Order: sequence, then C-alpha cells, then structure tokens
Amino acid sequence: MDGVTLVDHPLVQHKLSLMRDKNTSTGSFRRLLREISLLLCYEVTRDLELTTKSIETPMQRMDAPVLKGKKLAFASILRAGNGLLEGMLDLVPSARVAHVGLYRDHDTLEAVEYYYKAPHDLSNRVVIAVDPMLATANSATAAIEKLQASGAKDIRFLCLLAAPEGIANFQKILPDVPIFTAAIDERLNENGYIVPGLGDAGDRMYGTK
Repeated sequence: MDGVTLVDHPLVQHKLSLMRDKNTSTGSFRRLLREISLLLCYEVTRDLELTTKSIETPMQRMDAPVLKGKKLAFASILRAGNGLLEGMLDLVPSARVAHVGLYRDHDTLEAVEYYYKAPHDLSNRVVIAVDPMLATANSATAAIEKLQASGAKDIRFLCLLAAPEGIANFQKILPDVPIFTAAIDERLNENGYIVPGLGDAGDRMYGTK
C-alpha cells in the first residue's frame, strides 16, 4: 500500500500477538508496548541522513557516522501515545517531545482537543507522531494538522494497528505524511474500534477498564 510501511519483523509480530490477547495483564501489556516501540522506532528512523565526525577511538582517529542536520521530535497523541513515547525515548533520549491531548467524542467519533504543548523549533526537526491505533484517523489527522500549524514540515505517523478505513481517511487528508504500522487489521466495527484489534490501548495500558 503506497505511503504505508508495514513493519513485519518477527519480534514485532510476536509481541503484538501477546498484546492482542485479552488475558495479558496490564503490567505485561505496558512492558510489551514499551518493547515494541523500540523496534518500531528503528524502522521509522531508518532513512535518517548521516554525516561523519572525527573521533578518537582507543586505537586511532576515524571518521565516524553520526546523524546529520535535523534532529528528532516525538509527538505523543494523548493518552495512549505515551506508551510508545517512553520506549522511543529510551532509544533517542535527546529527542524533543510534543504532547497533543485529544479525546474521541463517542457520539460523533470526532476528535476534541484539550491540551497542546510543543517545542518551538518543529520546522527544523523530523517529527514522529505516535498513537497506538489508527482507527477512524480523526485524532491522528487533527493532531498532525496542529503540528503543521506549529511549523512542522517533515512528519511521520507511527502506530501499532491500522484499519483500512483509517488509512484511507488519513491519506485523503494528509497524502504526504507516511504511515508506519505493525499491522493492518480487517475493519472498524460500528463503534469505530479496530477489529480484531486489541481493545482500547489506553485502558489496557493504564488498567482503567
């Protein structure tokens, strides 16, 4: 599917299957989400540009590869996005962080914003927006449009699961923003949840349901 990268690494798929199991405990779900976020972060940052820097090893001087130019910013779509964010920060602790607070109106399925805080220099950074689920895409597109309004130009979206309907809606609104996901599931149900899915990621991560 154009514009969508499916991360099919065996470890990603194994951990995702454990997360889907309704009998997986809150603690295990949270740990697995942190672990899988590290693996997904490798993929979403795979094409970052490199340059070289002269360093001294214990043996000799060398030109060593380092990231070039633009730095990273992670944008967590609250609240479930924080589960992915924590693992990604383990991998890239120097990344700046934005938080976009949105909740889904259960009647209209539209995203309602309640919080927004972002670094001032998003235009100079590769911004990776994270949310475990791409269901209707209303929250994801609203969050990314907010980031664009704050100056972000190079944006990628990372999720665990995506529904075909969500991908279609996302690409209709944001055709130039690539999607990275561990799975594309069958469909959305009548309540806007991904099927077979894994339930509500925020509730399962925080034990609130």
